[in-house]
Amino acid sequence: MGTVRKMGTVSLVVLVAATLVAGLSAGLFYAFSCAVMPGLGRADDKSFVEGMRGINVGIINGWFFLSFLGAPALAAVAGLLHLRSGATLWWIVAGFAFLVAVIVLTGAVHIPMNNALDAGGDAYAEVRTKFEAPWVRWNVVRTLVSVAGFGCLVGALVSR
Repeated sequence: MGTVRKMGTVSLVVLVAATLVAGLSAGLFYAFSCAVMPGLGRADDKSFVEGMRGINVGIINGWFFLSFLGAPALAAVAGLLHLRSGATLWWIVAGFAFLVAVIVLTGAVHIPMNNALDAGGDAYAEVRTKFEAPWVRWNVVRTLVSVAGFGCLVGALVSR
């Protein structure tokens, strides 16, 4: 009985950790959607481009990767620990799928746009015109997908 209780505690702790880390990731993308990009949008072309270039360099850090990659990794572990948990497992699987989709969106859409922005040189108006609207639009999609992943993990906690 003690081992079963200990596994129940471990599975709960992992699910809570996955949910919290997914919430941090969703919050980051949400902050970009409702504050960072609208704020940069008020800047002149050079300030916008240089600001985004600085953000793209600055975000490559352990704290970002902890949430960005940690959320789906923890969700996967939570899923393995809840294999016999019925509805809870399905919420976790859905959350995991959304969190992986965030990684795919970032790799397929945002990173190439960020790289093009970086390679755009000093033609700030042209670089911004090609970058800003599509990046913002796709970030809204990424935000919604990330929030869906977080919401599914909240659903898993509630169903548990």
